[in-house]
Amino acid sequence: MKLLEGKVALVTGANRGIGRAIALGMAREGAHVAFTDLAFDDNTKSLESELASLGVKGKGYASNAASFTETEEVVKQITDDFETVDILVNNAGITKDTLLMRMTEDQWDAVINVNLKSVFNFTKAVQPIMLKKKAGSIINISSVVGVAGNAGQANYAASKAGIIGFTKSVAKEVGSRNIRCNALAPGFIITEMTDKLPEEVKENWIKNIPLRRGGTPEDVANVCVFLGSELSSYVSGQVISICGAMQT
Repeated sequence: MKLLEGKVALVTGANRGIGRAIALGMAREGAHVAFTDLAFDDNTKSLESELASLGVKGKGYASNAASFTETEEVVKQITDDFETVDILVNNAGITKDTLLMRMTEDQWDAVINVNLKSVFNFTKAVQPIMLKKKAGSIINISSVVGVAGNAGQANYAASKAGIIGFTKSVAKEVGSRNIRCNALAPGFIITEMTDKLPEEVKENWIKNIPLRRGGTPEDVANVCVFLGSELSSYVSGQVISICGAMQT
């Protein structure tokens, strides 16, 4: 039997990169997957096809994760289509990097709303489903930057640090109902976005990583599968770094 056989996973920001790898990783272990992104586009359609080829139900939804109202609406659609949600992965996120002295209010607000408020929105919307079942796993994608900070990323670091505090608080609130809540803190992960960085920048990153390589989206997805499965039934309120020992 596969690790997530028959479970329903909801993954936000899944059209590409880490979110897409998480959706596919969970499907390979037998989970049916509902996923959201800001737009329903060719990436959405291709992910739906990939999920179907793995023998599970997979459906994408266009939704602005930063909107409380849209989140409530899309979670209702998902529960109508899938009947339940067993695993929530809050992955939606953006960056608007610049030094604080140059950062605008709009750049601050956009990152906080998409990265942090979205976690509140989806967790709040899914919580009644999990409370009723007395079971569930919530996985929030933070970052090593949320643990250690980083120059030029005050807005991003604040949003990711906020996710960690939120995760620990929720774990304590819902643990008595057999609901687990954990955060992942990925380090330098090779995605379409980071692959566009100059080679010199990437080489400098890798020199500071003891495992001497960047991570892959699949490295993050594998830990999500673990946290979504019963193998992690006594793991809650934790922040797990996926960084090749870059941040210890």
